[in-house]
Amino acid sequence: MNTCWKLAAVAAYALFPALLLSRTSSAAEPPSAAAPDRGVWRKHEYSFVFLGFTSTYSCDGLADKLEVLLLAAGANRDAKSRPGACASDFGRPDKFARADLTFYTLAPAASDTPADATRVDAVWRPVSFADHSPRELSTGDCELIEQFRNSVLPMFTTRNVDDHTTCVPNQLSGSLISLRFESLAAAPSAPRAPRSRPGG
Repeated sequence: MNTCWKLAAVAAYALFPALLLSRTSSAAEPPSAAAPDRGVWRKHEYSFVFLGFTSTYSCDGLADKLEVLLLAAGANRDAKSRPGACASDFGRPDKFARADLTFYTLAPAASDTPADATRVDAVWRPVSFADHSPRELSTGDCELIEQFRNSVLPMFTTRNVDDHTTCVPNQLSGSLISLRFESLAAAPSAPRAPRSRPGG
């Protein structure tokens, strides 16, 4: 009987380290990384007419500022913002400055996405609009941010929008640019959007 107990004890001591090693190895294995979000490019063309009380832009100045906002918000790198048809000459403020926008954004690849559509890896990228963020922005652009938020940002895929922007007409005092969100953007390794054909 003693011999049987001794054999059982020896077997248990031999198996215990193996069982312990197996449990430790299983716990140490990292969980499999979640598959990256997938997106498809969507083309947008929009004529932006600025209507504000505090600041006035030239058409070329408005186009430059909007291109900064498009790229910061996650549009494809070849986003175009061109001066529209304006009454004032180049570089001169225009009360109704306009710019023509052509840009691509990523939309989630849904079940009804055409089979021939190119799907690219996408990531959620944090975006913050504030005074000097991007550096080209200032408090005087408050109404521009409001209008961009209302008319252009809906063309992007966003989440976790936190907006505390407050614009006081005809004065800078009391105005605040504070708009944060996450935008679905192309992963660094993702292919770029197809180039727009001239005139297309």
